[in-house]
Amino acid sequence: MPVINLKELRAALPRHARLIGLDPGAKAIGVALSDVTLMLASPYGSLKRGKLAANAAEIAAIARKEGAGGLVVGLPLSMDGTMGPAAQAARDWARAISDATGLPCAMFDERMSSAAVNRMLIEEADLTRARRAGAVDRAAAAWMLQAALDASRPA
Repeated sequence: MPVINLKELRAALPRHARLIGLDPGAKAIGVALSDVTLMLASPYGSLKRGKLAANAAEIAAIARKEGAGGLVVGLPLSMDGTMGPAAQAARDWARAISDATGLPCAMFDERMSSAAVNRMLIEEADLTRARRAGAVDRAAAAWMLQAALDASRPA
């Protein structure tokens, strides 16, 4: 399936379908889930990054369980907004995960999501580095998905 525009994805969702936010990292994939009104994103969990088929099966199972109708994958643009190698790899992965799950997919700029979440966890939650590591992936996915929901909200 092609990666589509976020507003198109939102418009094509069945009524009360949720969106899954994915923040693919080298070792883990952060997972977030929207509510049925597409107003609020919440951390859901994280998946160990592995073979595409295994990750796609896990994501498809979450989608079935939670009533999700689409994916929003984080796009790691360069700080100047250009597509570097990491962004191209994320785009390729998003297309492959969309094909493997059968779910439509859009991408959203995730620059600074991990940095913002780390800063918040240090300052507000007072978590140690070891405890932060597990929370960052899912919190960064929720941060990115919330920004995507806010940006695509109908006027």
